[in-house]
Formats: sequence, structure tokens, C-alpha cells
Amino acid sequence: MPQPSAPFRTAPPSPHVDNLRGIALMLLGFFFFAACDAQAKFLTDTLHPVQIVWFRMMGLFLGVVVFLGLRGLHHLRSARLLLQIGRGLTATVSAISFIIGVSYVPLADAVAVTFIAPFLVTIFGALFLREPVGPRRWIAVAVGFCGMLIVIRPGMGVFHPAILFIVVAAFMFAFRQILSRWLSGEDGIGTTIAYTSLTATVVATSMLPFVWVWPADARSWAVAAGLAATAGLGELLVIRALAIAQAVVVAPMQYSMILWGTFYGYIIFADLPDQWTLTGCAIIVASGLYTLHRERVAAKRAAT
Repeated sequence: MPQPSAPFRTAPPSPHVDNLRGIALMLLGFFFFAACDAQAKFLTDTLHPVQIVWFRMMGLFLGVVVFLGLRGLHHLRSARLLLQIGRGLTATVSAISFIIGVSYVPLADAVAVTFIAPFLVTIFGALFLREPVGPRRWIAVAVGFCGMLIVIRPGMGVFHPAILFIVVAAFMFAFRQILSRWLSGEDGIGTTIAYTSLTATVVATSMLPFVWVWPADARSWAVAAGLAATAGLGELLVIRALAIAQAVVVAPMQYSMILWGTFYGYIIFADLPDQWTLTGCAIIVASGLYTLHRERVAAKRAAT
């Protein structure tokens, strides 16, 4: 589940806000993330999930190497090194779990289930960060989970156990965002991204000798390279969007993933979501947008 490593912030660091450009960059970033997911699903027929994650992380890793070369190694100085490593581990587990799950379930279904992450962030924020959550946001969380149940439909004969890996991926992604909030006041975004990339690359590389299979042909190598490239491009575009625009404006663009996921799922795998998946997804997206709206309201109240 390629997702932005940087935490969503309530305001950009720059006084020059360009929300329209930020929305365009965010949409393009999630277009590349969906392409990354589709290529990962394609490779699951021949490669181990750990190997696919390694290819994906190499795109971000190479970008981090260039970043450190241009900006300096001082970005590796961290006030909370163990938390940074822990965040990298959650990113690794999330990516591996998502790829295992997506190898068995349609891409659009998998993407829809990952949309429970914002609700999990609300729950984890209340539990671990003692963030205040009002009754309306709790209702939005409950409605969002109902939407997820409509998508996976346990007990109705269409539930695939592999969808639980997608749920684990969403849990890990949500916890990664909580770690991002812990770290945001002490380490910069560049430091957080660098350690996420380095940790995930080291972990995946350490397991690589046990699972490595040489890609069968030139097409597999091309897809693996495309996987790395689209992952890195998506990450950079989302980070740039968050740097120039207000997060509360661009964050809802993440829901465009369901459109791209459906698009790639159809043209590559001939998968189309059924009416129940579309209904559940609509409920999840509506609840998520309401949750983001309540966060914006809370941020405005805190600023006054």
C-alpha cells in the first residue's frame, strides 16, 4: 500500500500557499501510487512479496541517497532514533502485508479496505496521543468500519481470508502516521523519510537471500523498474504537495486511489468492483471526508 511517508500537517511550512497546484500534485502522486500497486500485483505471480517490497523501496532509497547527497548527511541526525526505526519497520510490514493480500484479491477491493486507515488514525490518536475526539467523529469512524464490512462481506461467501492482510497493512499504516505525529515536532520530514527508506531497505535486503528469484524475462525486469520509479515519484509528488498546500485541502485527494485502482484493475487484470464494493467504498470515502472536515474545524478552533 504505497502511501505518503510524510505526516499530513495542518499548515504548510511555507507562507506561500498554492492549494490548486498542491491538489494537482497530490492527484498525480496517487496516480503513481496506484500504478505502483498494479505493478506489484502483476509481479506477485512470479516474485515473493519481500522481493517486490525490496524493488519498491529501492526507488525511494535511491531518491533518499540523492537527497542526502544534495542536502547533506546532517539529515540523518535524529532526536528519536528508535522511533524512526520503528516507523520504518511499520512501513515494511505494511508494504509486505498489502502485497500478500493484493495477490489474492482485486486491486480496487484492496484499495478500498486501506481507506480505513484515517479512522484508525483517529482511534490511535485518541488512545496514544490523548487527542480529543468528539461524538460526531466517533460516529464517522463507526460508519467507515461498516463500509469496510460491506466491501469484504464476511460470512456471505465472498470473503477471502487474504483481505485480512490488507487490514493489517491499514493498521500498520495508521500506526505509522501516529509515529509521524510523535516525530514531527523533533525531526524534519527529510529525516523521517530517510530513516523510513533506510530501515525498510535494510530489513528487506536482509531477507532477500532467502526469497530471491530472478525475474523471468525482460518484461518482469521492466515492471520491477517501473515499480521502483512510480513509488519514488509518488512519494516525491505527495511530499511536494504537502510543502506548498494546506494538508486539509489536499488530503482528500488520497481517495482518488479508488478511481486509479479500478482503472488499473480493469485494464490489466480485467477486474471490476461489484455494486457492494462500490457502495462500501462510497460509505468509507464519505465518512473519511467528514472526518477530515472535523479535523479542519478542530484546527481552526485551536488556532483562534
